Amino acid sequence: MSETMTLVAPRATRRQAGSSPVARRAGRIALYAALIIAAAALLTPFFWMVMSSLKEANSVFSVPVRWLPEVFVWENYVDIWQRSDILTWIRNTLVLSVTVTALQVLTGSFAAYGFSRVRFPGRNGLFLLYVATIAVPWQSYMIPQFIMLTNAGLANTLWSIIFLQTFSAFGVFLMKQFYETIPEELSEAGRLDGLSEYGIWWRIMVPLSVPAIASLSLLTFVNTWNDYLGPLIYLRDPSLWTLQLGLQNFVTSLYDVDYGVLFAGLVISVLPIAIIFLLGQRFFVEGIATSGMKG
Repeated sequence: MSETMTLVAPRATRRQAGSSPVARRAGRIALYAALIIAAAALLTPFFWMVMSSLKEANSVFSVPVRWLPEVFVWENYVDIWQRSDILTWIRNTLVLSVTVTALQVLTGSFAAYGFSRVRFPGRNGLFLLYVATIAVPWQSYMIPQFIMLTNAGLANTLWSIIFLQTFSAFGVFLMKQFYETIPEELSEAGRLDGLSEYGIWWRIMVPLSVPAIASLSLLTFVNTWNDYLGPLIYLRDPSLWTLQLGLQNFVTSLYDVDYGVLFAGLVISVLPIAIIFLLGQRFFVEGIATSGMKG
């Protein structure tokens, strides 16, 4: 009896094993189909935006919806440069995005090294208190913040936006999680070689944390580039407007909007972000994936 069961069991196992590749292939096809549908749903608004930037103003919101323009109006991209000060808007946005990104990477990585490698009393409590500020909405303290910056004479300057975003609790958290995946022995070896804590941070930790730095840089750059509320509150001079404020200037009234030109400006505003993400997506995915691991 036992010999019969022994012979039957392997046959059943072989039958199950023989059917599993088919099931796995079907599951993989279903997964790919779901991902394609999800990707198409996410990309549809961007496709409509690009096509709308090539339409006449009166045909953008036509009913029924026309996905492709009857006549491609390439002049919209010329008009946005001629009818607006978009070059100044791009320059201001680029200055703010690059400056804020560099400062957040510098302050975030440096503070994260202190929280992850330097032992001092109350370190864990201070870190939890600092990270807890992520849960506090900016709208709850933006009025006192505006009063402070106005009294300091920084309102209506680019410095107000820079000072607001120099430090980021999320950046410190992201970098700290990545630093904890780096073996402590490397820091000890640096101390034995005579490196100070600043030297260990700069020569050992920073070069090893390129994926996390790339992730933080990408997230910060995109957030600053797309920021609208901050510049709206602090920047009143048209020469200081960012790209988002400048494009909002086109929406002056319901009946006085050239939507074809407006969508051309929107495409121009999205294009740098898309290029940067495509170039840095490998580091971004790696940095996010490894920041949650502990070595």
